[in-house]
Amino acid sequence: MFDQVLAMSLYFALLVTIGFCTRKKNQTDKDFNLGSRKLNFWVTAISAHADDMSSWLFMAFPMAIFVSGPYKLWVGIGLIVGMFFNWHVVAPRLRKATEQYDTCTISTFFERRFADKSGIIRNVSAIMILFFLTYYFSGGLVATGRLFESLFEINYYTGITLALAIMVSYVFAGGFVSVAWTDFAQGIFLLGMIILVPVIALFSLGSFSQVLSSIQAKEGISALFPDFSFLTLFAIFSLSAGWGLGYFGQPHILTKFMAIKNVGDLRKSKYLGMTWQVLALASAAAVGFIGMAFFPEGLSKPELVFVEMTKLLFFPFLTAFIICGIFAANMSTMDAQILVCATVLSEDFYKRIFNKNATSKQVLKASRVSVILFSAVSFFLAYGQSATIMSIVEYAWSGLGSAFGPLMLTALYSKSVNRYGAIAGIAIGGLVSALWPTLNPYVTRIEIIPMIPGFSLSLGSIFLVSKLTKAKEPIPERVLI
Repeated sequence: MFDQVLAMSLYFALLVTIGFCTRKKNQTDKDFNLGSRKLNFWVTAISAHADDMSSWLFMAFPMAIFVSGPYKLWVGIGLIVGMFFNWHVVAPRLRKATEQYDTCTISTFFERRFADKSGIIRNVSAIMILFFLTYYFSGGLVATGRLFESLFEINYYTGITLALAIMVSYVFAGGFVSVAWTDFAQGIFLLGMIILVPVIALFSLGSFSQVLSSIQAKEGISALFPDFSFLTLFAIFSLSAGWGLGYFGQPHILTKFMAIKNVGDLRKSKYLGMTWQVLALASAAAVGFIGMAFFPEGLSKPELVFVEMTKLLFFPFLTAFIICGIFAANMSTMDAQILVCATVLSEDFYKRIFNKNATSKQVLKASRVSVILFSAVSFFLAYGQSATIMSIVEYAWSGLGSAFGPLMLTALYSKSVNRYGAIAGIAIGGLVSALWPTLNPYVTRIEIIPMIPGFSLSLGSIFLVSKLTKAKEPIPERVLI
C-alpha cells in the first residue's frame, strides 16, 4: 500500500506544481479563460485529444470490447473519422472567427455571429453547456471514486474529494495555461501507459492465437459485421456517427482550437493529434481483446479490465504508477470541463448580467470563484453512482454534440442561417438528445444513440426556422473566415 500511495502522491504533486508554476501568467480574464491565444501546436494537439478521452479510454471502451467484441470497434472508428473532420473543417475557421469576434466562449461566439442583441442565444447556449458538462464531469468523478476503491480500498467519497481538491487547486491557480500544460503532460503519460499494458500482456500470453481462441470461445461476442441486413447496417451507422458527430459540439475540445497561437500550425496539430488518437484507441481496444484471454470467466466489474490486468502483470509500485494513466485521462478531461464551465459562468452570466461594467480583474476573480462553485455542484451530483461510465459519457457527449455541433458547422459555413434558426437548433438538439433515452422505446425497437435524432433534428430545424423567419429576421453579415 505504501508503494501505491507514493506513486499516486508523486503524480498529483507534479500536477499541482505545473499549476502553480503557470500562476503568474494569469493577469487578465483572457489569460485565465483562453491563455491569450498563445498555445503552440504540440500542446494544442495533445491537450485537445487528452481532453477528449477521459477515463472512457481506460475503462468504458475496453469494457465494451471485452463484453461485446469486435462490433464495438465501430465506436473507435467513428471517433477517429469525427475528430479528423473536426480538425479539418472546424478548427481553422473557428480559430479565425473567435478572434475576429473577440470571444472566449462558444456561447458568446454564437451570439455575435448571429447578431443576437436579445441575449437568448448566449443564455440558452450557456445553460446547455452547464447542464451537459456538469453531468459529464460528475461521471468522471464517479470513475475516479471507483478507481480509488479498487486500487487503494479508499472510500469512494474520500477518493472523489481528494481528486477534486487536486484539480481545483491547479485550475484555480493557473487557469487555461495550467490546464493546457497539465493536459499535455498527462496526454503523453496516458498514451505510454495504454500502450505498455497490452504489449506486456500479449508477451505474457506467449502468442496472439490464445487471444483469438478466447474471442471465438466467448459467448455473446458479435463480429465487426454481424450480418449485412438493413437493421444491422443502420445500427453500425448509429454507433459510429453517434459518437463521431459529437466532436463538432464539445466546448472543452473546441476551446483548444481557439487558443492556438498561429492558425497555420493547426495542420501540424491535426496530424500529431490524430496519430495520438489512433494509437490510444487501438491500444484500448487491445486491452479489451486480450482481457478475454486473461479473464475467460469474465469480471464482476468489466469496467476494471485494464486495472485487473495491470494488477496481474506488475508489482504494486509500478501498478499504481501505470494506473495513474487512468487518473491522467480522467483529470485531463475534467479540468478542461471545470475551466469551460467557470468561463461560461464568469463571461456569460457575471460579466453580461450581474456586472456589465466589470473590469478584467473582477472577471478574473469571478472565474476563479466559478471554478469552486461548479466543482462543488458536481461533487454532490457524483454521490449517485448507479449508472455506468459508458452511459454517462454517451448521454453528455450526445447532448453537447446535438445542441452545438450542427450550429457550429452552419455558423462557420452557411450564409442562410439567422438567429431564430440558431436558437431553434440549440434548443431542439439539446432537448431531443436529453429526452431520447426515454422516447427511444416508443419510437423504435432499435436502440439508437441520442446523437442521431438530436443532431439530425437540430440541423433540420436550423435551416427550416431560418427560412420561415427570413422576412422577419435578415441574415447577419458574416466576418471573413
